[in-house]
Amino acid sequence: MKLFQREQRSLFGEILDWMLTPLLLLWPISLVLTWLVAQGIASRPFDRGLEYNVQALAQLVRYDQQRVLFNLPQPAREILRADDADLIYYQVLGARGEFVSGERDFPLPPDEEKPVSGEVRLRDDEIRGAAVRVAYLWVRVDLPGAKPVLVQVAETLEKRSVLATEIIKGVMLPQFVILPLAVLLVWLALARGIQPLNQLEERIRRRKPDDLSPLDDRVVPIEVAPLVSSINDLLMRLKDSIATQKRFLADAAHQLKTPLAGLRMQADLAQREDSSADELKQSLKHIGRASIRATHTVNQLLALARAESGGAVVARQPCDLVALVMDVIQDSLPRAMDRYIDLGYEGLEQGSAGVMLEANPTLLKELVRNLIDNAINYTPSSQDAPGVITARVLADRFGQVAVFQVEDSGPGIPESERDLVFQPFYRALGTEADGSGLGLPIVLQIAQQHGATVILEDAHPTRQPPGAKFTVRFPARKVEA
Repeated sequence: MKLFQREQRSLFGEILDWMLTPLLLLWPISLVLTWLVAQGIASRPFDRGLEYNVQALAQLVRYDQQRVLFNLPQPAREILRADDADLIYYQVLGARGEFVSGERDFPLPPDEEKPVSGEVRLRDDEIRGAAVRVAYLWVRVDLPGAKPVLVQVAETLEKRSVLATEIIKGVMLPQFVILPLAVLLVWLALARGIQPLNQLEERIRRRKPDDLSPLDDRVVPIEVAPLVSSINDLLMRLKDSIATQKRFLADAAHQLKTPLAGLRMQADLAQREDSSADELKQSLKHIGRASIRATHTVNQLLALARAESGGAVVARQPCDLVALVMDVIQDSLPRAMDRYIDLGYEGLEQGSAGVMLEANPTLLKELVRNLIDNAINYTPSSQDAPGVITARVLADRFGQVAVFQVEDSGPGIPESERDLVFQPFYRALGTEADGSGLGLPIVLQIAQQHGATVILEDAHPTRQPPGAKFTVRFPARKVEA
């Protein structure tokens, strides 16, 4: 049960609800319990009075050889009737159950109750439709075959109710003052206790947009310290991300500057008045190559951005790794043939066991295409000495790992540079092949999104040139059982 309903959850309101709700629910329960206790307290002195009266009447019981006698003096009778609030009744029954004195319609004790001489007992009953409290005892008489004499005294409950009501008023009336005061104190204490959160909020609001320094977790309560630690961790990751983005933008601008500058220079040369037709064609040729290079760089930048964010938003589906590799090889064959490169495939066939991956087919194709394009770009080839590039798809049925490899006959990559080539815009030293330096970073990003690892090693360590071999290993959870 919530006393305060809000569209947006409030920590202050939640705590206040859970503190005040039990308090307000227990208050009426406290009233009922207090009333019951007050009834018991108010009954005790009157019960003792009834016990005294029934004992006093029992002392007036006399008997001769034949019957039980009871003589209530007039002063005692007046004392029993001298109560303005309540009515008092009495009854005396003889040894054989005959009526001796008092009220004839006085109710009897329960039938299952066993008489015990000299023991005063109490019960609740009714006389003439009015609730009464009854005190009664049995008096032993020395008559042949006689039962104990029953003496009973009853009193209505008006004085008891009045006393219980007074007790309730004495206890409850102060609570009407204490309860609002308690609510106010709870409110103030909670507002005081939550103040460090407000102070933390103000500290964060006063920060400048470029201030990503960690928050001081020593000045906050210990319960808030984990939250501050998490915020600090987020700030550090955000700081690293912004730094990476700035570095990436700077590198991208640098990479685009060269082809754009070439475009502008060739355009200026083509616009010279003394340019010949051959010079104009040569300038247009350079402009075309520069525009292709700029377009390729932009496409690679878009592919890298898609690879970095695609894993969280692009749905995955079952993919046949062999089918994807074969599609990319067919698309790349014309370019490989133009460079006299022998591009081929060996390995498992489509539909083979262990080649099904739960992946995004678009990103997976991008991974395969970048590895094959990278091999084509960096593999020397001529009509007399054609280069060789081999793509493979293998499966370890025992380890449940799918493996994709691209192996070339190029110069290879020195071991000291194998980590650097996966950084954006880095290109191995001593190479003049066309490229933007983004292909391998894209491969690494896509592999990481699919839980795969990329391994770079020499294709033929004992030969010269050794060539390069890229191996992408997909984990067992990505492989169809």
